Amino acid sequence: MTGNRASSKPWGLIGLAVFVAVSVALLLSFAPGRKSAEATEEGLSLSADIPDTVSKNTVLIVGDPVTQWVFEHNGWDKQLPFTIKWVQITGGPDVTEAFHAKALDVGLGANVPPIHATWVGLPVRIVGVRRRSDPLSYPAYIWGIAPQANIRSLAGLRGKRLAFSPSQVQSQVVLQTLNALKIPVDQVELVELPSSIGGDVYTSALASHVVDAAPIGAGIIAERYLRKFGGQGASVINHPAFHDDLINAYVPVSVLQNPAKAAALKIFMQWWGKAQAWQQAHRDELAQGYYVKHQGLSPADAKLIIDALGDIDIPADWKDAIAYQQASIDLLSRASGKISFDAHTLFDRRFETIAAAGAGLSPVGADR
Repeated sequence: MTGNRASSKPWGLIGLAVFVAVSVALLLSFAPGRKSAEATEEGLSLSADIPDTVSKNTVLIVGDPVTQWVFEHNGWDKQLPFTIKWVQITGGPDVTEAFHAKALDVGLGANVPPIHATWVGLPVRIVGVRRRSDPLSYPAYIWGIAPQANIRSLAGLRGKRLAFSPSQVQSQVVLQTLNALKIPVDQVELVELPSSIGGDVYTSALASHVVDAAPIGAGIIAERYLRKFGGQGASVINHPAFHDDLINAYVPVSVLQNPAKAAALKIFMQWWGKAQAWQQAHRDELAQGYYVKHQGLSPADAKLIIDALGDIDIPADWKDAIAYQQASIDLLSRASGKISFDAHTLFDRRFETIAAAGAGLSPVGADR
């Protein structure tokens, strides 16, 4: 019956259409703008102010074992207004995989993993920066030379098999070394070999002659390598004078778009900065408590690890870190054929001063 009335009076359809159009217009006039609606659907904007309050029901998943020990040792985790969940996930490849699986909110790694994550389509942002005050005197990496590789100096790397992990900082150490020596990449053999965080994969590859040379961790890793294989001809050589020390706390963009997690992260990064400063001020306590009692190392090995770090700096200005990342992006993109991008897009500068403030000022209730 309604259909007959409409067909007999065409203007009824037009009237209905006008009514609907006017009604929709009125609804839209009282509704949030389209831009705001999209922001709500996607979560917190990456340019919005980060909320200051968070509930205990909010869970922040963090992979940073040393910081975990410092928090638990001092009872700081109990003072947080949110719930922190610690996981034993470290190293660039594992952090990226955990981000993909949404099993981790905050990862810790050198400068290359955030770059590689971007290249594989995982948007991340750096929210904390740590570096060594004297990186040239305290390099993070050193070249490990395989027994019988017949490499007496870095010039001897030409024509040799070099361990190479595109998603980790070791790749940058390799490329920067070759650049400094003016050795073209096509005059060496890059053996793709992801390194574990402790360097065991690389040192094992050296000892078994899978590769002739590999960048391995300075300090305890190099010392252990020489202890085990020095008698067979293994050796180490310092890389040329360049920085290899940048460490980043970084997160998936989805964490920053979650208002509750973003608020928790803002608080956590202040305490994270405090934890880095605590490690500097309590080196013996850290060596004995974490490395000896918790990790089962000897006091001598624990001292090697602490001494190899030198002094740590938590900068409140990320200008140098951004420039360092840009140089890394450009270097790696030329070698890999991947598209370079603006390093500024890797950093969430809303967090630029937060960790540094935590390192310089005790958060409420953290007097230890």
